Amino acid sequence: MALLLLLFLLMVPVVSADEDAFIGVNIGTALSDMPSPTQVVALLKAQNIRHVRLYDADRAMLHALANTGIRVTVSVPNEQLLGIGQSNATAANWVARNVIAHVPATNITAIAVGSEILTTLPNAAPVLVSALKFIHSALVASNLDGQIKVSTPQSSSIILDSFPPSQAFFNRSWDPVMVPLLKFLQSTGSYFMLNVYPYYDYMQSNGVIPLDYALFRPLPPNKEAVDANTLLHYTNVFDAIVDAAYFSMSYLNFTKIPIFVTESGWPSKGDSSEPDATLDNANTYNSNLIRHVLNNTGTPKHPGIVVSTYIYELYNEDSRPGPVSEKNWGLFDANGMPVYTLHLTGAGTLLANDTTNQTFCVAKEGADPKMLQAALDWACGPGKVDCSFLLQGQPCYEPDNVVAHSTYAFNAYFQKMAKSPGTCDFKGVATITTSDPSKQL
Repeated sequence: MALLLLLFLLMVPVVSADEDAFIGVNIGTALSDMPSPTQVVALLKAQNIRHVRLYDADRAMLHALANTGIRVTVSVPNEQLLGIGQSNATAANWVARNVIAHVPATNITAIAVGSEILTTLPNAAPVLVSALKFIHSALVASNLDGQIKVSTPQSSSIILDSFPPSQAFFNRSWDPVMVPLLKFLQSTGSYFMLNVYPYYDYMQSNGVIPLDYALFRPLPPNKEAVDANTLLHYTNVFDAIVDAAYFSMSYLNFTKIPIFVTESGWPSKGDSSEPDATLDNANTYNSNLIRHVLNNTGTPKHPGIVVSTYIYELYNEDSRPGPVSEKNWGLFDANGMPVYTLHLTGAGTLLANDTTNQTFCVAKEGADPKMLQAALDWACGPGKVDCSFLLQGQPCYEPDNVVAHSTYAFNAYFQKMAKSPGTCDFKGVATITTSDPSKQL
């Protein structure tokens, strides 16, 4: 059975102004060599991850998670939604088989019913709320509803006119589903699950959205986006989308349902049509996202109300179809080696690969030599890197080629700038690595 996980690093069961946010991570299974459940759990323990969400209810994974204390969210796969949404008995059987059979040894705390049903499986939309209610009724019958929440992730594309956020609203064609869904979430004390991808918003904006705005990079006040209706200032796409969802719920008179961002991330590699899918941008986005979420600052509309978030994703998925970027959203490869090391200064220790500090900036393989030379000239000039070691007769002169010399200069600049996000790009000809280039030249 295909397995898709979300790992919760710092989870709280109910969002309020007094609670801390959590960061989670997706794990997909479109890998040619998928780690076994035992290996996945070993990785969870090694990373000190205490919360995990499965996108199905894989029996082997649930057994592997037993007696670990890790909090687990299981999911109803999209292909099972129609059956569950049309039959209370089918829903009760699903809960008996995938939840009751595993508790309390496996600490199941939530159920996600489907994923982006309105946009990916619209024929199942009429039974979505019934599915949630049937699942919840089965939990009530087993006296588990107090500890297990039920919800369903939505794509942010169901929000129309998302900027300014105060004018946003859900696609009205989905009102027959959205209104009862929000009533269910409110009455059961659950949360609205939302997938937020600033990468796609940036890519589809035709240059309207600045890259820095998508990556959480600092903006001068005159570059911040201002909602003319509320005068709220937005410094990043992420907050604007989350607030657009809050305003959309408010438009339907629902104001007390917290939002959990179910998926968010940035690809580290792309094809020729995806020039901004780079290691440095992925590192910048995810590092800044983690810092932003764990600062518990909330959003401009709801300052101090946490927005717990799941990063997409833990593993690169080399078997996933589609463009190159689809295979390269991961923090790790299938062997558990970091694709890049997150910059988490001030955000605490979240992942083991964040604590090694062994990251370097090197010339990207296959980069245009003319662009490398231009970047080298900048680093040794305006970048104020001491490039005297590259002169003939000096220690770093050999090998005498633009790749080696630019790697020296790029890494010197990267280290000088304390590896801060965005300092290993050089117009796309540099990349971050965990291999020390001084030992390879």
